[in-house]
Amino acid sequence: MKSFNLFFIFCLCLCADISAQKTQADKEVSINSKVNSFELSDAGTVILNTNDGLVGVYHKESKPVFEFTMYGEIKEESYYRVPNSPYMVIADGGFAGMKQKKAVLNYFNGKILFESKENGWGQVYTETVLIPENKLVISGVQDTGDMKEKFTPKIAVYDLETGEEDFSFFLVEPGKVTMKTFMVTGNAIIWDNKILVPTSQGVYAKTFDGETVWKNDVKNITSLQIGKSAIYGFESGSLKGKSKDKIYKMDTDGNESWEKPVKVKGTISNFQITDKGVAVVSDKEGGSSAISLKKAESEIAFLSADTGEDLWDKAPKTKGYVQHFYEVEDGFLFGIFEGGINKISFDGEGLFKKPLKTGENILTMAMSSQGLIYITTEDANIINLKTGETVWKKPLKFKRADNVVSTYDDKNGRYLIATDRVMFTIDENTGDYKELVEYKFDEKESPTNMEMRGSNIYLSSSQNMYLFDENGKEIYQQYIKSPGISTFGKIALGVVAVATTAMAMQQAAVAGANKNTIGNYNKVGAEAQRSADMFASIGTASFNAMAVRFRASVATKDSHVLLTKTDNGVGLLKLSKDQGEVEKELTTGDKKPEYIIDDVDNVLYYLSDSKTISIFNI
Repeated sequence: MKSFNLFFIFCLCLCADISAQKTQADKEVSINSKVNSFELSDAGTVILNTNDGLVGVYHKESKPVFEFTMYGEIKEESYYRVPNSPYMVIADGGFAGMKQKKAVLNYFNGKILFESKENGWGQVYTETVLIPENKLVISGVQDTGDMKEKFTPKIAVYDLETGEEDFSFFLVEPGKVTMKTFMVTGNAIIWDNKILVPTSQGVYAKTFDGETVWKNDVKNITSLQIGKSAIYGFESGSLKGKSKDKIYKMDTDGNESWEKPVKVKGTISNFQITDKGVAVVSDKEGGSSAISLKKAESEIAFLSADTGEDLWDKAPKTKGYVQHFYEVEDGFLFGIFEGGINKISFDGEGLFKKPLKTGENILTMAMSSQGLIYITTEDANIINLKTGETVWKKPLKFKRADNVVSTYDDKNGRYLIATDRVMFTIDENTGDYKELVEYKFDEKESPTNMEMRGSNIYLSSSQNMYLFDENGKEIYQQYIKSPGISTFGKIALGVVAVATTAMAMQQAAVAGANKNTIGNYNKVGAEAQRSADMFASIGTASFNAMAVRFRASVATKDSHVLLTKTDNGVGLLKLSKDQGEVEKELTTGDKKPEYIIDDVDNVLYYLSDSKTISIFNI
């Protein structure tokens, strides 16, 4: 994940420490080959890309957790970590870019759960990891069997706890002559003790014993979604250069429930199944020609679950992209990226007298004791969801900010909102607001974190830290100069950030971050807790480790770790959030070390030479 309050992941250059004395590592792990790059995984394992392949290092182990060298050196674009799992998919490119070999690795314990060649696959077309079912679905052709079977498309399902095959089946009878193309077109899903696989010739429903329950003719489905007693299939397509998706509905026996699929203008970005119908949000691109003045925008439709017919005579105007979309008691509430909040009933009638105007980029929409609080990069207010009227007489407006952070002060019953230079306080009962304090972040940084430290207010960015008392009086200001563009910046600009658990954790900490349900403004980490519970329910050691990390990542940290440039180079400092004092200093004695900080386990991984990882407890 990118830079974070919960994780700090850096793959960049670093130099000597404040004291110029080399800090002794707590542990060193030797690697057999030159390390080219490395990244922190969801389970806490650091994955190294070396000249010989992939290697895993974990701070509790003195030796590598795994060494995957059977494919030799692997390009970064040839492997990926499966989200919400301890699994990695690794590909070895073959002739003309075709991926001839694939493997699935548990990067927490190093176990290879699937390898295409060893499992008899001559070609793997697609692979899908199903979580929490812990299954792997493979499609392709196998080298096993007679000559007819070797060239026949096939699907197999594997158990990811054991690596054993559950069952397999052919997409067409081996040896049958046909001009049709048989291939998997979308990710498989599991529903009601059946596995559903979309293909170019229809959707298959199989038991875990491999028995065919049903097969239909709904072709080229790219994704599936399950309702209470129905299956919805989505087909992506294009018409005259403009995206045009289709929606199919199938019953529990795979039969089409609608007379014809529903065509949707644009790409579906939100799909919600309700008791009253199906809501669809699709994003359209604007006109590409110089003559066209049509703007890019989203469309909202509400379909009959029985027929697929649009239940609204006239769709609500969005005049922009739908950034937030929630089902509420009496309809749907939505917020537009370009600015604006509106609510529409299940019957398609507007429930506000008129759409509420807001600033651009709605960062937060969440429930509070007075109504719906929203925060944009330009303003904030609370809305009465019954009338659409604002609770505060005038919105809190501020100079457009690059970033806006906020928190809830439970003791004083107020909201705190911080922009680039000003912090505001808003009484949750009266809606009265005022400017609490002004400040300045050096190096033109914007605040990225805000939290209550008892009665005090902590505000920080990468290189700046402030602590104020509840009245806005400054307790301390700490600014640590960054390494500068000549050392830190050039490297940072070239780093390709990889999304990991940290991003999920940060988003979970934002009020109302759940996609289809409005959260409470002061309800932090609910999404992370649900993920942790899901991991724990799977029950393997790898998922248990992820559950522990997800829960730990939500906890408030007491320290801030940052980089600074000194006379001797670049150093790493750990500072107390409550006192602003340096608690620990680390130096590698290296002018350009590469490292990663795991802020959950409080560990620094440092590449002390091309084949050695030094581990420091921070």
